[in-house]
Amino acid sequence: MSVQKTLNGNQTIAEAVRQIDPDVMAAYPITPSTAIVETIAQFKADGLISGEYVCPESEHSAMSVCIGAASAGGRVMTATASQGLALMWEMLYIAAGLRLPIVASIVNRALAAPISIHGDHSDTMGARDAGWIQIYSENCQEAYDNFIQAFRIGENLDVRTPVMVGLDGFIISHSMEVVKTEDDAAVKKFVGEYQSVYPLLDTSKTFTVGPIDFTDYYFEHKRNQMEGIENAPKVILDVGKEFGETFGREYGFFEEYRMDDAEICIIVMSSAAGTCKDAVDELRDAGINIGLLKPRVFRPFPHHEIAEALRGKKAVAVLDRCASPGAFGAPLFTEVRSALYDLEDRPKIVNYVYGLGGRDIQIEHFKDVAKKLARIAETGKVEEIYGYINLRE
Repeated sequence: MSVQKTLNGNQTIAEAVRQIDPDVMAAYPITPSTAIVETIAQFKADGLISGEYVCPESEHSAMSVCIGAASAGGRVMTATASQGLALMWEMLYIAAGLRLPIVASIVNRALAAPISIHGDHSDTMGARDAGWIQIYSENCQEAYDNFIQAFRIGENLDVRTPVMVGLDGFIISHSMEVVKTEDDAAVKKFVGEYQSVYPLLDTSKTFTVGPIDFTDYYFEHKRNQMEGIENAPKVILDVGKEFGETFGREYGFFEEYRMDDAEICIIVMSSAAGTCKDAVDELRDAGINIGLLKPRVFRPFPHHEIAEALRGKKAVAVLDRCASPGAFGAPLFTEVRSALYDLEDRPKIVNYVYGLGGRDIQIEHFKDVAKKLARIAETGKVEEIYGYINLRE
């Protein structure tokens, strides 16, 4: 039986960890993900989890422990943020290259310099090509649901790829919401028993882990790694559908909000999507046919499905909580724009960066974007393809 609890985002992740009870949880505390680690440690001290909790000397070491434990045959998770994820950098590639289905909760936080403890997507977007699946959460409920699903997705034998589950720092990690948590046994059943592949502790098999490859087979091994993430889309949809059948909340690649008859559209991920929904409702009441597309899965990027969802729209604004210095637009924008390239009736598209370092985005800001989109839809002209929201200049 499901139970409604008042939890913040960090607590929802810790609650899911308690229910799944991975074999090894290795993490080093860093704001704003510290409470995840503290709560897991408390669960261990209270005897509520049987898995091993390891607190090493750094995030680099934490991911190293995760890699070792997963290679040995364990179900493994970690949690970090910002500079902590950056310190894991070289180990992220090793985890992906070894096809280890580690699940990491990333409490999205700005990267220094200057130092900010508040939320944006610079950390995970910086790791977008490390070979990990990336899923983003709008609220505490989605953080809980996504984290549970991440184990099923990453551990699928056709995928065998690590997964990051993102939730916005402080905005979600420290905000209290009513969350529907599921029965412990039901969560355990949904996640299932872990099936290890080539565990190091199985001495009946002889194989090599992490060898020097040089030019002989490096290319082939990287291609094999990519096959796992290329197989992920079907698994993500299947797991999302099964989650819906089991718990009543189905998930796909993205959420469409009032998109059926929309002429213009805003695309935005994570917590800002909740504010955008309110803005869309108010704009609809004012007679503006606008919709929202909220990506949930960024890697693998569902380019075909997003292109189809945007087919026939007149104008689209992609909002990024991350900048990509020197690039032609920020990360989400470049992916969406590329996805639209082959459409004959593709919409005009613009990009706005918002919320760096946790800067607020409000309903009025979305309304300003909508006004610009309406003007583009009417004239067919884009005067400014790239801009900023709520920035003092």
